Order: sequence, then structure tokens, then C-alpha cells
Amino acid sequence: MKKVMYDVAVIGGGAAGMMASAVAAELGKEVLLIEKNDRLGVKLRITGKGRCNLTNNCTVEKLIENVPRNGKFLYGAFSGFAPADTMALFERLGVELKTERENRVFPVSDSAHDVAEGLKRYLEKTGVAIMKARALGIEAEAGGVTGVSTDRGVIACRTAILCTGGMSYPKTGSNGEGYAIAERLGHTVVKPKPSLVALETYDDFCPKMQGLSLKNVTLSAYNKKGKRLYEELGEMQFTHFGISGPTVLSASAHMRDFDNDRYTVKIDLKPGLDEKKLDLRLLRDFEKYSNRDFRNALDDLAGKLMIPVLVERSGIPGDIKVHSITRQQRQGLIRLFKEFTIEIKGPRPIDEAIVTSGGISTKEINPATMESKIVKGLYFAGEIIDADAYTGGFNLQIAWSTAYSAGKNAAGFKEN
Repeated sequence: MKKVMYDVAVIGGGAAGMMASAVAAELGKEVLLIEKNDRLGVKLRITGKGRCNLTNNCTVEKLIENVPRNGKFLYGAFSGFAPADTMALFERLGVELKTERENRVFPVSDSAHDVAEGLKRYLEKTGVAIMKARALGIEAEAGGVTGVSTDRGVIACRTAILCTGGMSYPKTGSNGEGYAIAERLGHTVVKPKPSLVALETYDDFCPKMQGLSLKNVTLSAYNKKGKRLYEELGEMQFTHFGISGPTVLSASAHMRDFDNDRYTVKIDLKPGLDEKKLDLRLLRDFEKYSNRDFRNALDDLAGKLMIPVLVERSGIPGDIKVHSITRQQRQGLIRLFKEFTIEIKGPRPIDEAIVTSGGISTKEINPATMESKIVKGLYFAGEIIDADAYTGGFNLQIAWSTAYSAGKNAAGFKEN
């Protein structure tokens, strides 16, 4: 291999890696982007079910509110490259944007490929060199970066930016390799855990409803002390292992300590009706079906898969005639509709998670520059850092902001 000294070598061609590379190159530096996949932005292209919620059109303070782990660490990065900057950049790259509910920003085309292709154009415009190779480690001498070792040889460089992602979606290349590279240099890796992930349950009634989707229900999550951690109106699904769907994934980000805590989910199946109105609705239905067995009287209130579970959990015999149901039994059924309780066993495996919680300890990263406090000239960006957020475009904004900071500061790196 021809010996070339790059100013900046970026490891990982995902969202953060592409951004960091282009930012550094735009500042006039010789930049090499090292990516092991045949294609750049593999995970980015499937983000948001292929739609790519690329940021949230909100303030820096709102961003930090939505980063439950190490949000304050990101203040400098968010301030240096905020959602407005992200939106302006992608519009400049030819990606037309739109803002939807809760300030979520998507490409007008609803295609994540357009976001990835916009970044590719950014790389081409700024002259970033791209190499298909697997990074094996970062070479360092006298406490400073000297190169990147790959399966194609050693690349000499003045600075390196590690953007290898977390451990979610390993088929896209995010398999935790970057953690090992950083650990060998003396960095601490906070144990990676799944976040924004489906949840397994203890009960047997969720599998009985496998395939059932609920819309316009309110899902609330509580810890073992009964403190409400999260609440949202939206959609969810029952699966063979427990529960999934948008509200469940969001709730999972608030369940961060299964080793020491226990979590419960409560579903309000009829959020549009208070208990009094629901009672009146039940009375109407019971009058309509007064001579039916109870198990055949809930068709107007619940889906077919859920009715047997509601009957079983209500404690009302399924074969009792509706006109024989007591007021006390009816009140119990109302409570079940308003608080359908599910005990959570734990998250699904990390390779099924949208985001990895954990990663390189923020205590070892300079928040103003994203530079390592251990190795001079080494920077971090994106999901590899121990900072993750709720759904809504916040995790990708972490990637853009930390990548901008890392790229800018790596470009301005001064060797001692």
C-alpha cells in the first residue's frame, strides 16, 4: 500500500462517520473514511422503518430533556450544531424536509436513502477518500494517535475519529468492535444495554393475543415504587414474547435498570372515556346483549383475540348471562379496561434494539471537542458514546452534533 499521511482517519461510515468526515474535509483537511461494508450508511438507510426521523425541530434545552443518560455532557455539541443546523445542512445537500407531529423531522420523500445519499454527496463535494476495510485498532505513540491498523495495512494519520456505533442491528455492522478498539487504548466502556426495544413479559396472556395491534391506547410505565416513568397515547402490539410497537419502544428507554428495579406497564384501553362514561357504555352493551353469555358480549368493546383474556382476567365466569352480572363485577371490568396491567420481565436482546445504551464513558471524553482525555488526537462521535435518547429524532441529532464537533476539532488539531 502506498504510504499516505492523512490529517484525519474516520472509522465507520454510518451517520456520524460520514458527517465527521465531510466536516473535517470541508475545513481543508485530507480525510480518509474507513468502512467495512460495501455501502455507506447501511443502518441509516433502515432508520425509522426506512423513513428516517433525522432530527427534532426543537431547542437545545429540549434536546437535553430527551437524553436521559449524560444529556448535560452533550450541551456543547448540541449548541455547536443544533437541529436548525442539521435541517439547513440537509436542505443544502438537496434533501427536502418536513416537520410532523411532536416536531419530528423527516425527508419529504419519506426515504432514508435520500438522507444517506445526501451525505454521500457531501463526502464527494468535500473530497473525502473512502476505503473499504475493517479497522483492527488505533496506533498510538507517546499518548497520541499515529495511525489506524486495518485488514489492508496501517494507515498513517494525525488524528482518528471512532464512529463505529453500538451493538444494535449487528447485521448492519454495528457489532461492538469499536468498544474493543477503545478499551485497548485504556478507555472504559459502560456496559452496553438495549434501548428503544420490545419488551418481554412474565404472563401467558400476551402470547395468547399475538398479532393484535391496539391503536389510540394510553401506555404508562411504572417502577417498583409505583412512580410513573412514562406515558403516551399511541399504538402497540402483542407478540409471542410480550409487547412491542411505538409506545412500547419509547417506554423501554425509561426502563434502564432491570438488575435493581422492576417495571410494570399499564394500558388504558379506552382513554377517550372516563370511568363514568365507560360504565354507561357497558350498561348499553349489556342491555343490548342481556341474554348472551358474558364471553359473547364484548364484541363492540374489544378485538376477538383480546376478549378471552379480558374475560379470564375479569374473574367473571364466561358462561354467566350478561343480565346476571353484578355492579361490583362490572366495576372490576371497568378497572381492567382502564388499567390493563402487564409485568415486564426485561428487554429483548440488544441486537433487536434500535439504539444501544452504554458505550465509551463520557468521563473520558472532552465535551467541548469530543477528544479523548486519554489519547491525544483520538475523537469519538455517535452511538459509540455513552449517551442515548428517547424516540423522536434525538438519537440522530446526537450523531450529527457529536460528529460535527469531532470533525471540526480533529481538523483543527495541533500536535504538541
